[in-house]
Amino acid sequence: FFFKQKTAYEIPKRDWSSDVCSSDLPPGAGSDLVTRLVTPGLSKALGQQFIVDNRPGATGNIAAELAARSPADAYTFLTATSTLAVNQSMYKKPPVDLLKDFDSAALLGTLPFVLVVHPSLPVLTARELVAFVKARPGQLTFSSTGQGGSPHLTGEMFRARARLDILHVPYKGTPQATTDLISGQVTMMFANTASVLPSVATGRLRALAITSAKRSAAAPTVPTMMEAGFDSFESGTWFSLIAPAGSPASALQRLNAEVNRVVQQTDVRERFAAQGAEALLGNVEQVIAYTRGEIDKWAKVIKSAGIKIE
Repeated sequence: FFFKQKTAYEIPKRDWSSDVCSSDLPPGAGSDLVTRLVTPGLSKALGQQFIVDNRPGATGNIAAELAARSPADAYTFLTATSTLAVNQSMYKKPPVDLLKDFDSAALLGTLPFVLVVHPSLPVLTARELVAFVKARPGQLTFSSTGQGGSPHLTGEMFRARARLDILHVPYKGTPQATTDLISGQVTMMFANTASVLPSVATGRLRALAITSAKRSAAAPTVPTMMEAGFDSFESGTWFSLIAPAGSPASALQRLNAEVNRVVQQTDVRERFAAQGAEALLGNVEQVIAYTRGEIDKWAKVIKSAGIKIE
């Protein structure tokens, strides 16, 4: 998400109605849901309204480029996701440098992925899905939120670990990918808990496994991928607030303090848990270190899989 807001920092006031807030993913995607859990508390604390303007496409690069080109005046923030960390190694020439073109502000939270299928598929576990796909080499598909995104890489990791002959179908975001899965146009997908658990609850999708290290309180009956027999299979999406490089340090420190306070509030923590999310905490320096660690981690995965987008 890319936020442009009238702030409570020591910056000249201006009409908030002229400000826009963009996101790197469509409405209903995990970053949209997680950020909207935090912004009401921030609006109350800062006395200003946050406006969300979703800018999906190009695995987050469209919104990231827009945010990077915005004035570094603490009116503009981007909700970065793990996908942007992936892009640093996925693209030969990434359009933005996550560490050089932005200043870190705060961590928001993390979401594991859920392996989901259409309920008509005659499988109840990840292992049964593997057998079903192997019996139909080259005939079945897995969708993702976009080429090179974390859900795509998680699917590629699953494909490699299970040695599956299955076609990847990239979409422009979770809602579109989920819609086609619900209609039976694709076979399976890895999507974050916030995006697909409501469809699982209504029976429109079936959850086979979750990619967290332990079971989620939001879906306690869904086993982990490791429980399903895939050792060390752990993945997820994280979210952080960042701003164009050169933004006022005092503004970033203030936002960091307010985010850390908001995500620890009982009602926010409960809403996070209901979505299968876990809040993340850290000062500005820890946000930078976390981001750098994620960039390095995904770089190794991408190199090992030989995936590249020109």
